[in-house]
Amino acid sequence: MLASQFFVATLKEAPSDAEIVSHQLMLRAGLIRRLAGGIYTWMPMGLRVLRKVEAIVREEMNRAGAIELLMPAVQPFELWEESGRGPKYGPELLRFKDRHQREFVIGPTHEEVITDVVRREVKSYRQLPRHFYQIQTKFRDEIRPRFGVMRGREFLMKDGYSFHTSYADLEREYRNMYETYTRIFTRLGLKFRAVAADTGAIGGTGSHEFHVLADSGEDAIAFCPASDYAANVELAEAVAPPTVGADDTAAMIKKATPGKTKCEDVAAFLGLPLTQTVKAIAVMAEQEGGSEFVLLLLRGDHDLNEIKAQKVVGEFRFARDEEIIAALGCKAGYIGAVGFAGRVVADRSVAVMRDCVCGANEENYHLTGVNFGRDLPQPATVADIRNVVEGDPSPDGKGALELCRGIEVGHIFQLRTKYAEALKCTFLDEQGKDQVMEMGCYGIGVSRIVGAAIEQGYDERGIIFPASIAPFVVAVVPMNYAKSEVVRTAANALHGELLAAGIDAILDDRDERPGSMFADWELIGVPHRVVVGERGLKEGKLEYKRRGDAEATMVTANAMVAFLNQKLCG
Repeated sequence: MLASQFFVATLKEAPSDAEIVSHQLMLRAGLIRRLAGGIYTWMPMGLRVLRKVEAIVREEMNRAGAIELLMPAVQPFELWEESGRGPKYGPELLRFKDRHQREFVIGPTHEEVITDVVRREVKSYRQLPRHFYQIQTKFRDEIRPRFGVMRGREFLMKDGYSFHTSYADLEREYRNMYETYTRIFTRLGLKFRAVAADTGAIGGTGSHEFHVLADSGEDAIAFCPASDYAANVELAEAVAPPTVGADDTAAMIKKATPGKTKCEDVAAFLGLPLTQTVKAIAVMAEQEGGSEFVLLLLRGDHDLNEIKAQKVVGEFRFARDEEIIAALGCKAGYIGAVGFAGRVVADRSVAVMRDCVCGANEENYHLTGVNFGRDLPQPATVADIRNVVEGDPSPDGKGALELCRGIEVGHIFQLRTKYAEALKCTFLDEQGKDQVMEMGCYGIGVSRIVGAAIEQGYDERGIIFPASIAPFVVAVVPMNYAKSEVVRTAANALHGELLAAGIDAILDDRDERPGSMFADWELIGVPHRVVVGERGLKEGKLEYKRRGDAEATMVTANAMVAFLNQKLCG
């Protein structure tokens, strides 16, 4: 490829609305251009990266035995009504009507469509198992699209769906996909971690996320360095602390705490450790015909995990000021469970506390020396409802947890029969009886991977792409290409040899200053650069530099292709 025949569209500065590094660098490197909020054109340079990611994903999915198809982006809304998911999905589901006033959606995912395909085409256990996948554009109408391709509205995704006669066979394919995803992200050249995860809106039972590790990641991951344990903080279990003795050592006393509404401020004011305080969070749990006022109790140094709490109390929202006053007689900041006759859910760590500090349900007052069983009843429910913190015991008992940040780029689910039951996707078993199919679901954010790779690999000069997904692997940069026949002949010859050897190279034949050409290829993230100059050619050498290296290396011209092959294989 000649640079003059390609389209190199770098920028010196990123637009002011580009918030994170990957967004800034993708715009500056000419990989993408914004069309509307969360909607981008993939420019030729960016499309090369995207297609390389896509190729690796496709090769490994085919190798794993999955079969590729392509489903429509536009789906009839009646399918979403049939599955029961339409009303629940929310405004992210972009709905519209055609000229006949029939309702459609632009698909954010394709569980309904693939289940409809299979229920029409697969009738017998002899046709199972099947695993279909596609690489296709999705659309989710994010309320606030941001971070470029990391949280856009339109994106490219690999979504796969498997169908089985039994849960045991689903588990087999789930393990197959776990191993397949591990190969995919390894081939992509990314540092990643697979973590146990919540199933979220997709539903089902077992679930693992695959995260590219990066400080800018939106997700917190808990992992144990001494074992293989890893989980999204949303799911990571906070191990129950050891129980303590039943003896109470202090009397309950009401103390003035003027203006102190946060546990940290109360603890400092009273001269007590934060770990002795209890924070009460008032929520309204949805019930048939209304809602229930519930108090969630956490140790003062812990944070509520809403996903865990939801699994205990059901769907809920945080109580409004007037609801708190009606139930407890005071506003938030001074509330507690003493004297409250309603439902109380205590975190495991709270249930074993003694002589604790909590709100007195009176403005500007807190209680000290509070104990369960004496000053208030034992909590009706004790559960894990907090986020884990650094140093918590690992749930597998093999060490302590550490936290890191990750960018979710893949997710696999055991859907079980959630969609198959709703859409009546059944098969005839060996006895001729109708059985509901077991399903799995496996997604990879193909376009998101590009942004995640950049968040993991960059410096002050630009992108540092892994060679497997860089738009070009080698940039041949000749000095004075237009005017020096010696340089031009040598550069053309090297470029041809690289292409013949299967190395994806670009020859920069543009009439630009050397510094400008160097800056462009460093910004774009091409991993290897070869400079062809008259001075080096007189000595039979070319200048080689790997992206990120401080110094260049002189290599014999005739040995350059072999040298690069060795670098690429190493």
